[in-house]
Amino acid sequence: QVQLVESGGGSVQAGGSLRLSCVASGPHYRRTCMGWFRQAPGKERVGVATINDHSVYRNVVDYVDAVKGRFTISQDNAKSTLHLQMNSLKPEDTGMYYCAAGFSIGCDLREADFDSWGQGTQVTVSS
Repeated sequence: QVQLVESGGGSVQAGGSLRLSCVASGPHYRRTCMGWFRQAPGKERVGVATINDHSVYRNVVDYVDAVKGRFTISQDNAKSTLHLQMNSLKPEDTGMYYCAAGFSIGCDLREADFDSWGQGTQVTVSS
C-alpha cells in the first residue's frame, strides 16, 4: 500500500556530504512515522534517524548517537519526500541505506515500528 523509492547514494571521501531522498506514495495515515536505516556489510540493520508526524508527537525527530550533530532528517510540506542530509561523513557510515515508513505512535529507532521499506541506496565513504 505504501511504496518508497530511495536515491542520492554514492561514493564520497571522509569529511564529505551526501543528501539522500525518499519519494513516498500511499495513504498518509500509514506513514506518519518515517525513518532511515542502514546496514554495513556483515552487520545487522540499525536505525539512523526518525521523524514522527503523528498528531500526538508531530515533527519529533530522533537520531542514533553515532550520527548526532552530523545528520539531519527532514520531510517536505506535502509529506511526499523524506530527506537525510549527511555531513562530515566517516568510513563507519558506509552501508546500504533504507527508507522506512510506519504508523507507530512511538516512532523509535527500531524495525518493529516500520512495516514499509524501500530497496535501498548504497553509501560508500573512503578514507
